[in-house]
Amino acid sequence: MGVDMSVAEPIACCAPLASPALSVEEANATASIFRALADPARVRIVNLLATNAEPVCVCNLIEPVGLSQPTVSHHLKTLVDSGLVAREQRGKWAYFSLKRDAVDRLSAVADLKGACCG
Repeated sequence: MGVDMSVAEPIACCAPLASPALSVEEANATASIFRALADPARVRIVNLLATNAEPVCVCNLIEPVGLSQPTVSHHLKTLVDSGLVAREQRGKWAYFSLKRDAVDRLSAVADLKGACCG
């Protein structure tokens, strides 16, 4: 049985970019998510997690991403801290999965349909 080691979800306080006005807290939370995705390796990790129905062992992410284990672990920690990815410890290995609800909220944040200036 694994233990969920994820942190609170900072993405929960984000507001859509097309909102009439964002508070400082909403802007900071939104920027945090975009910072987490601002690295190509992290985008690739999110892609790999999104295409797997089951949690993925960190050991299975090293080769596809093409980075060392410590570097992959660093990127995964950033994604977990952002609230996009969940971490589960199984023995000595950590398994990671995409938090679908967080991705749905991120999609809503980035939805600019109906925004001004069309």
